[in-house]
Amino acid sequence: MPASSSRNSRNASGAPRSAAHPADDAEQGLPLPQRYWAILVVALGITLAVLDSAIANVALPTIARNLNASAASSIWVVNAYQLSVTISLLPLASLGDRIGYRRIYLSGLVLFTVASLGCALASSLPTLALARVIQGFGAAGIMSVNTALVRMIYPPAQLGRGVAINAMVVATSSAVGPTVASAVLAVAAWPWLFAINVPIGVAAIAVGLRALPRNEPHPSPYDYTSAVMNAFVFGLVIFAVDGFGHGERYGYVAAELIAACGIGFFFVRRQLTQPAPLLPIDLLRIPIFALSVGTSVCSFCAQMLAFVSLPFLLQDHLGMSQVETGLLMTPWPLVIVGAAPLSGVLSDRVSAGWLGGAGLTVLSLGLLLLATLGAHPAPSDIVWRMALCGIGFGMFQSPNNRTMLSAAPRHRSGGASGMLGTARLTGQTLGSALVALIFGVAPGRGPTIALYVAAAFAALGAVVSLMRVARHTAPRA
Repeated sequence: MPASSSRNSRNASGAPRSAAHPADDAEQGLPLPQRYWAILVVALGITLAVLDSAIANVALPTIARNLNASAASSIWVVNAYQLSVTISLLPLASLGDRIGYRRIYLSGLVLFTVASLGCALASSLPTLALARVIQGFGAAGIMSVNTALVRMIYPPAQLGRGVAINAMVVATSSAVGPTVASAVLAVAAWPWLFAINVPIGVAAIAVGLRALPRNEPHPSPYDYTSAVMNAFVFGLVIFAVDGFGHGERYGYVAAELIAACGIGFFFVRRQLTQPAPLLPIDLLRIPIFALSVGTSVCSFCAQMLAFVSLPFLLQDHLGMSQVETGLLMTPWPLVIVGAAPLSGVLSDRVSAGWLGGAGLTVLSLGLLLLATLGAHPAPSDIVWRMALCGIGFGMFQSPNNRTMLSAAPRHRSGGASGMLGTARLTGQTLGSALVALIFGVAPGRGPTIALYVAAAFAALGAVVSLMRVARHTAPRA
């Protein structure tokens, strides 16, 4: 059958055949203009999920006052979301391999939208925290399979571009989160931070029902025991890191980490016996995939070390105001918006090992230059160093994500997508814990030491990335 005929034919349910048969997707991706609508839905969903992971931070003092809650207890508005995302990311990715990525994504989008309305209507802190837990599960549904959907939306020859668009959306959403929150709070009450998600979510659901592709599900028994063990392992780690950062007794932190390690040991042993494990041990046996995961963990650890420590450096050591700090840090994510699409296009032609190695080397250099700022730097000295970091991170991110996706078999795209998000969260969690440790041991020079450590992690990531050059080229998607 000619390609054009295949693209235009429909299945019994009336859906475009390209949306129902992965074989067609593997060769051509979605036809135009369905491809544009599908990537728009993916972009809208990931924008909402990323924005809401940071947007509440700015409003915490206002929320605490309005709900008559203490500052310490209001932190759960953020932690509840982060916890539910982390413990459900891999289980939902695994479920997507079994019942379809489209179903998981749209279900997550529906849950996120409904929970956003619940957040807007919440009249007490416990109610808001519960709604944020549900919202986090919805966000995990979106994050767990969004890159698996990108793999189906774009043909293999253009996969780098699709992944780059995804990376650009994530970077932009992260950059504008505090700005959007400030703008909303300037004209409306805090519930509108969540209420604005509702019409956007409804629109994305309506378009997604028509545009998102369907993949062939691989029905097999779902491992609920592994899902529970996964939740305990990641949940205990988050509680330990959060407690460590907030001065919890070392004995409690140690007990939580020991429990996480104990459960994690049996969790990994169980995964070794599964044909399609929830923790993708099978994918980690692929050298290119495992090296890409290692590169991702190192890079996001370096990024979090820098993002947490830089405000302290700029405000406490260099005397900048909060507004000046925000403006001076903006070049980093802003440059990623331009660098990510370029590196995505290059990743279709150039080895991700070289691109990632070069990018993380540039990031390491930028972090070293920030760590060695003088006592009275000009704003321009800070801006170009931040931009250098953004260029380096942007060069690495899209090619690395593309390699992780294309290295995995197509029927394990959900596992690869979930591991991509888990690697990011693992790196960020490790970075946060290291900042707390450094600030506790050396409070006076904490920010500078953290930047040196961040540079070391970026350099390590560059080495791990370059190790991929010696390996065989990853299998085509």
